[in-house]
Amino acid sequence: MTKTPGWLDWYAHPSTPDFELPHGTVDAHCHVFGPEKEFPFAPERKYTPCDASKDQLFALRDHLGIARTVIVQATCHGADNSAMLDAVRAAGGRARGIATVRPGSTEVELRELDAQGVRGVRFNFVKRLVDASPREDLSTIAKKIAPLGWHVVLYFEAADLPELEDFFGELPTPLVIDHMGRPDVTKPADGPEFARFLEFVDRNDVWVKVSCPERLTVTGPPALDGERHAYTDVVPFARRVVTEFPDRVLWGTDWPHPNLKNHMPDDGLLVDYVPRIAETTEQRRKLLVDNPMRLYWPGETA
Repeated sequence: MTKTPGWLDWYAHPSTPDFELPHGTVDAHCHVFGPEKEFPFAPERKYTPCDASKDQLFALRDHLGIARTVIVQATCHGADNSAMLDAVRAAGGRARGIATVRPGSTEVELRELDAQGVRGVRFNFVKRLVDASPREDLSTIAKKIAPLGWHVVLYFEAADLPELEDFFGELPTPLVIDHMGRPDVTKPADGPEFARFLEFVDRNDVWVKVSCPERLTVTGPPALDGERHAYTDVVPFARRVVTEFPDRVLWGTDWPHPNLKNHMPDDGLLVDYVPRIAETTEQRRKLLVDNPMRLYWPGETA
């Protein structure tokens, strides 16, 4: 199948990070694509990616020194969670899943997903990636998953938060925000727009992924060619979230980095970004191990 024009494949030979991830580190945001011959992409998809299989994901996990992963359903697979569930199952307890479900999903179906390792659903509000997200349907889904103790993962852009935050605040589950709500990093990290996001986090039961600097950056430099100080323009935003909400932050690779336009980062160098945003040993331990374990493997030790 022909990939979307301009598609950037994932970085095939990542470097070995200088920063050694602590024992028990969780990659709380990654995906699998296909393989397309085994797990066909959804007809209604907005993009056609390269294959990025569970075996390739697990190879990266082991290379970087990651213990566990949270595999988020990719929009290119629609509501067919087969590829994600297959990867979670193959991880043998070392993965959890975030699913896409429809309002008509039954309690039996949701409990089956729970038994297979799913712990949340994702609502995508990024308009270029999905059609309109009907709030009534999403409210219905949130009410159905709340008894399972699941959470809702939200993907939106900063400019859209004012029109969405009241709806988000009414959802009856914990919320996990992808990529810091995609702030505009050309604006100050202590400015009013990002302050509004932080106030939203403070007012609600919210966790924040300080992930995807490669997706948020404007001036870089990119995590390529040995660059150990990548994405300097994103650092103040992530550092502020880690400092203000140390017990509610998560980190993830976002492998295989769907829909990047101008460069594909070296995942080893992305690991070296972590100590720049979590500056103390305690912050790093919470970000990488304690927080994701509490959310996805409560009661278990890393």
